[in-house]
This record gives sequence, structure tokens and C-alpha cells, in this order.
Amino acid sequence: MDLVKIVEVINENLWNKVLIFLLLGTGVYYTFRLKFIQIRRFKDINAHVFGNVFKRGEKADKDGMSSFQALATSIAAQVGTGNLAGVATAIASGGPGAIFWMWISAFFGMGTIFGEAVLAQKYVEKIDGEVTGGPAYYLRKGLNSKFLAGFFAITIIIALGFVGNMVQSNSIAVALTSAFSIPNWVGGVIAAIFAALIFAGGMRRIASFTELVVPFMAILYIAGSLVIIILNYSQIIPALKLIVTSAFSAKAAVGGAIGVTVKEAVRYGIARGLFSNEAGMGSTPHAHAVAKVEHPAEQGLVAIFGVIFDTLVICTITALINITTGAHTLGLTGIEMTQKAFNIGLGNFGTIFIAIGLFFFAFSTIIGWYYFGESNIKYLFGAKGIWPYRIIVLLFIIFGSILSVDIVWQIADLFNGLMVLPNVIGLLILSPQVIAILRDYEINFLKDVK
Repeated sequence: MDLVKIVEVINENLWNKVLIFLLLGTGVYYTFRLKFIQIRRFKDINAHVFGNVFKRGEKADKDGMSSFQALATSIAAQVGTGNLAGVATAIASGGPGAIFWMWISAFFGMGTIFGEAVLAQKYVEKIDGEVTGGPAYYLRKGLNSKFLAGFFAITIIIALGFVGNMVQSNSIAVALTSAFSIPNWVGGVIAAIFAALIFAGGMRRIASFTELVVPFMAILYIAGSLVIIILNYSQIIPALKLIVTSAFSAKAAVGGAIGVTVKEAVRYGIARGLFSNEAGMGSTPHAHAVAKVEHPAEQGLVAIFGVIFDTLVICTITALINITTGAHTLGLTGIEMTQKAFNIGLGNFGTIFIAIGLFFFAFSTIIGWYYFGESNIKYLFGAKGIWPYRIIVLLFIIFGSILSVDIVWQIADLFNGLMVLPNVIGLLILSPQVIAILRDYEINFLKDVK
């Protein structure tokens, strides 16, 4: 058995027999303990998010990011190639019904990500004069476990900073090659140069980049997608009906993917949903930790919006494009399915459009993942480890553009899974603190604000 097969077997067991239940279970637990905060406080979520949009003039400094900048950095990492390729993979493997279960995973993931953001806010600290935070910090200070904190820090640096960014740079290279016939290595070098310019500016430049680019790429993708959906408006209701009926009927699921069962729809929908919005994985808390807010629960509510936007908006739009155009019936999977859907909907321009979309999605993810890794480099080595880390990340970005991506994907999945374990342990044990912070917000803070 070769290395790829060995890692595939490990991932199959880790993700499908352990993590899918652990992550979903944590989301269900938090949702009930927080009394369905994603519904009860929906008005507050919108107020904090869209109210902070008009505070974009606030600049990142050593004392952190604005709340909007933290959200933008979080979404930059969440909204990536998984929103284009992952959704299509879920449909190909689990049928259209997988999208329904993706929505379910997102709903409960909102509870989890609230807990992550609140704990990250509580245990934020300064290292060499610069504010930072994340799971490694709340695992060490909250659980008093240097082992779990160190294990998490190492795995996320490998999973996102190194291996994960190889996957993203490969996506950029492939997109540029397919649209403009640019050699893969050239795409990798271009991505590395732009990334280096942003990395060199530290937190301030990263925050400025994400608050500018994330809204732009979101509007661009949504606008182009809505054109296709509107052109196929007669298929919108049938597509939504197919998603719901396929979620509960094996017979209905066969229409989208031959031989698919309800079990597979549940499995692939939940797995791809969790992987896309990253709730419980321990990545986004690094951004939410440094947000300048008056109460930790405020950023927890903002974090919930990240899941809403990633899964309920972007992933749903991608699913509707694939289903309304009929691309899901052509035997394609991954990015090939979504590329075909855009080609059907927009003609030759669709190929260029999806290449541009992939570039922005993948590149913004590189920036977000780099920052998350840097937060853990600071935890392990202090500020002196940042420059060596930057150089290694840039080399991985270039190498990723020219290497075979199969083993890279598998290794990325493995370390993504490993970093979830200590984070979820921390979330479950520290949940009483999250509940107490929410109670203080609802009883004392909101009363004072009023």
C-alpha cells in the first residue's frame, strides 16, 4: 500500500468515524446550552456585523483589528476553493440531498463557532508587544494544558500554514492555466509575490487587505452566480425541492448521483459543510481573538455570521448553479462540475469568471491561513519565528503550484483532523465559561447599553 492509500485510510476513519460525530455533536451541545443563540440573537448578529461595516476606517494595530476586519479575515479563510469544489464533491458523492445536510451542519456549527470566538477573546494576550490569541492560548491558560496547546499549534501550522497553502496555490495555478494558458509555476510565483507583499506588512496589512478584498470577491461571485440562477429561474423551485427530497429519500437521490443513499447524503453533506465553514476546527478564533469589541460575546455573534455567509449563502449559491444548469447530471465532480456549470450559464466567459473567482477565493484563504499559522508560531517561538515562517510558507506556495496535489490534499485533511481534537476537548471542558460570558452579556451588558 503506497503512502497516499495509507493516509486515505487514516483520513477515512478519522473524519467519517470520529470527527464528523465529534464536531456535529459539539455543535448540537453548544446550540442547546446557548438556547439556540443563532435564532434568539439573529437581530443582534446583523446589528453587530452591518453596524461594523461602517467602522471600516478603524485600522489594525498592535492592539488588534476592528471587529469587521476580524470577520473579514475569518471569512477570507472560510470562503475558499471548498466553496466551489467542495460543494460539487458533496453533490457528486452524496447527491443533491447533501446540500440539505450541509445546511444542518452549518446551523449547529454556529453554536460551536460562537464558543470558539468567545474563548479566544477571553484568553487573548500580548507576545512581544503584539496582541494575539486562539485555541493554543485558551488550551494553555483555560485548561492549563501545555501539551494540548503545543499539539494544536504544531498541527495547525502544518495543516494550514504549510500543506494547506500548497493546496490553495495549486488551485490558483490550475485556474490561471485553464483560463489564460499560464504555466503552473508562473501562477505559483505570482501568488507568492503578492502574498509576500501582504505578509511583510504584518497584522495591519493583512487586516486592510481582507476588509477590502473579501467584500469585493463576495459581491463579484454572488453577482455572476445570480445571473446564471436567474437565467435558469424555472429550475430554482425544482432544484430546492430536489435538495430537500433527496435528503430523506434514496430514490430521489439517485436522480442526482447514481447509487447514492440517504446515509451518503448525510455523511458528505455534514462533512463538507463542517470542512467549509471550519466551525470547531480552531482556525477562525485567531482572527476573532484580536477584534476590538466591548464584550467577548459581541465577537461571538459576529463569528456566527461567518458561518451563515460561508455555508448558507456562498455554498448554497454554488449548489443552485450546479443543479439549475444540470451540471450535476454530467458525471463530473469537484471543480470540474462547477466550471462546467459556469460554462453552461455564461459561455466562454464563464471559464474566465470561475478562474478569477478561484484566484480570489484561494488567495484570500492563503492570507487567512498564513495569519492563523503565524499566531501559533508566536505561541511556540515568539516574534523571532515569524520571518523563517514567512519564508517557508512562500516556498510552499511555489512548490504547491507544481506538485501533484493528491497526496498534498490527503496530508492537509489529516492534519486538519488532528488539530480538531485538542480544540474540541477545550471547547467542551470550557463550555461553562462560554455560557457564563453569554449570560453576563444578556443580563448586564445589554442592560447597560440600553
